[in-house]
Amino acid sequence: MNFKNNGALLTVLLIVFVDILGFTVMIPLLPFYAESLGATPFVVGMLSSIYGLCSLVAGPILGELSDRYGRRIVLLLSQIGTCIGFIILALSKTLWIVFISRIIDGITAGNLTVAQAYISDVTEPKNRTRAMGLIGASFGLGFILGPAISGVLVRFGHAAPIWASAGLSLLSIIGTTVFLKDVKKPGENLAKESGAIHQLKKSFRLLNTPILKEGFIVFFIFSISFALYMSGLALYCERALQWNGHAFTAREVGLLLSYVGIVSLIIQLLLMGYLVRVLGEIKIMMIGFFSTSLALLIMGFAPLLAIFLMGITINTFGNAILRPAISGMLSKNASPAHQGLVFGLNQTLMSIAQIICPLISGFLIEKQLTFSWCLLISAVSFLGLIFGRMASQKIKLQHL
Repeated sequence: MNFKNNGALLTVLLIVFVDILGFTVMIPLLPFYAESLGATPFVVGMLSSIYGLCSLVAGPILGELSDRYGRRIVLLLSQIGTCIGFIILALSKTLWIVFISRIIDGITAGNLTVAQAYISDVTEPKNRTRAMGLIGASFGLGFILGPAISGVLVRFGHAAPIWASAGLSLLSIIGTTVFLKDVKKPGENLAKESGAIHQLKKSFRLLNTPILKEGFIVFFIFSISFALYMSGLALYCERALQWNGHAFTAREVGLLLSYVGIVSLIIQLLLMGYLVRVLGEIKIMMIGFFSTSLALLIMGFAPLLAIFLMGITINTFGNAILRPAISGMLSKNASPAHQGLVFGLNQTLMSIAQIICPLISGFLIEKQLTFSWCLLISAVSFLGLIFGRMASQKIKLQHL
């Protein structure tokens, strides 16, 4: 794979990996941490929803700011906000302080948005989907190590993994400060008009662009499916699965997510490039939606942990190929001046899903409707498959 700026690509991928590692340490822990402070599953869902609401506002703005002022400074601001959020969370003794930490983290949640835009700056269009796959590989590696770190450190108390996340976030800030350089001039190819109204106008124009509109709709369906899945997985495992005679805890969920990370990493590193060359983004998208739809049915019907693991493996495959395929498709059809805004809009769509879906997951699981939770995710993925089929004739890829 030939990139026009291998050094810059490697630098941002390493920084993103450290950032993702801090994030993934928290995934198996936060629901159990909140429950230890008296939260119900629905309140746990509210924690994710408030984060999504804040990042909904921040996503496109941070993407636009990175187009105008450069990727590096906006990435730094995002990372600093994440670090502050972790520190407050580690010091939390009551639920309302936990909510404050999630609000701060959500307002500055532009790390992945800006990183994707940066990668679009340093890759040719024909290599962009595979480059987005490398971000997926960073997620995969983060999912291997982060939950494992959480599972090891949680024996020292719930705050220990959170402090580890804060430390990793600080390390990513240092990495960005020392090593990352902007590869294009701030504001390059960007219209001089500025302001929130202009930014909203551009957002609506992009959302209604015929070539991009179908891709944004598909990404939103994926976002709903993924947000339902991730927001409810730990709580589902706690109630539906057992290990050595006891219910799943943060430790077991952490090990499960480490397994998910291994599978995802293998797919991103060894399979994604081949699939793009042979099948193209649209076929990959449809295979991904079919896989996730089938997988959640298997997980819902699973009477044994081994069958559940088979379902979660298939689901991991589907999610691992869906995000880079859709992101690469959108990036190929957006102008160089709007890459940051496109990925900011992606983050906005993901944030909308993160507002609604955790509340739904929390409600269903609190009411012990675990099978209904699985069935709902399967149905949403199947909707993505149907829409992808209908929209495949409208989505025009620019094969460069």
